Amino acid sequence: MITSPKSGTDFSYISHLACSDCGKVYSASELNTYCLDCQSPLLAHYDLDGLRKSLRREDFATRPWGMWRWHELLPVRAASHCITLGEGDAPLLRLPKIGEKLGLTNLFLKDESGNPTGSFKARGIAVAISKARELGVRRVIIPTAGNAGGAMAAYAARAGLKAHIFMPKDTPVANVQESRMAGAEVVLVDGLISEAAGMAGEKARAEGWFDLSTFKEPYRVEGKKTMGYELAEAFGWTLPDVIIYPAGGGTGLVGLWKAFAELEALGWLENAQRPRLVAVQAKGCAPLVKAFKAGASFCDFWINAHTIAAGLRVPKSFADHLILRDLYESQGTAVSVSDEAILAAQHQMGEDEGVFAAPEGAATLAALIKLKQLKWVKPDERIVLFNTGSGLKYLS
Repeated sequence: MITSPKSGTDFSYISHLACSDCGKVYSASELNTYCLDCQSPLLAHYDLDGLRKSLRREDFATRPWGMWRWHELLPVRAASHCITLGEGDAPLLRLPKIGEKLGLTNLFLKDESGNPTGSFKARGIAVAISKARELGVRRVIIPTAGNAGGAMAAYAARAGLKAHIFMPKDTPVANVQESRMAGAEVVLVDGLISEAAGMAGEKARAEGWFDLSTFKEPYRVEGKKTMGYELAEAFGWTLPDVIIYPAGGGTGLVGLWKAFAELEALGWLENAQRPRLVAVQAKGCAPLVKAFKAGASFCDFWINAHTIAAGLRVPKSFADHLILRDLYESQGTAVSVSDEAILAAQHQMGEDEGVFAAPEGAATLAALIKLKQLKWVKPDERIVLFNTGSGLKYLS
């Protein structure tokens, strides 16, 4: 259940949208995609001064569990428009056995596999669908490597919207079936997500579908940022030292960094030091890693992308400059790992900790092992890995 705010406050404190590059301001009361001037993602901004005067950080813990307990910091203006299947508040687990083997005393896993449709995509899609419906959208379209499509189909069904999905032909069967089960029209594409994106964009322009592609609308990142709020709350309003995250489109990394900036502006953090962010990619598709090592601001398109981790097979993110900027600001890094290392880490998570992680989530452990060997992480640092989905969705 989503509760209304206390008397005298707003359900959402969103004030406007602004281009992440040129700063041009857009209305949050109108349907927007990305900046028309510089083709960069739009980010939501909030009246944090007003929110700070009305609420305390402790108030959120008294509300019904779930992502929407943070509704003042989300863009939907009325509770009646919030579409939910129970997403959010994924567990933060200690990894004692793996930590002991690696000589790390404070190793944690944020396990997003229990979200609706089995992945963290539920967070971003829930907010994007809710806001789209609030602004009058009735038809939504998306290109996807898998989990985002399943999530969009489910939330569109819940919202009463028509959904159209373009997926590569080798997308895991579970993603295809769950999307069709929820009533979405699914087109399987002979190619990668980049080809799917081209087809989705063409159909959207020709027929008036609203495109929910990663960062081509402003609100999926808002759902993802709630993972950052939950981390801060779970650690007593402090932040970990290191966050290791699988980066395909990169919405989660950008969302986490945005959450930390908002919490800092609200004055709710006990420590001012933000985590070092680590973007993990597969060796067969590592455009961010290549760009980061070169000190570049943008990525080149990755040719012949291939990996068992479907969510990491993204040849170029629309928000590559945002992801790289956050990595540089955090004094973080970008790491690529082989498919063999991903599979080994997936087995280790299962055998040592009982977690059946998606390949993307297992990639974070493979990256941690590599970073430990390089002495990039210290034994006593508080380190959080992100498992973004369930390994069950990869069974055929």
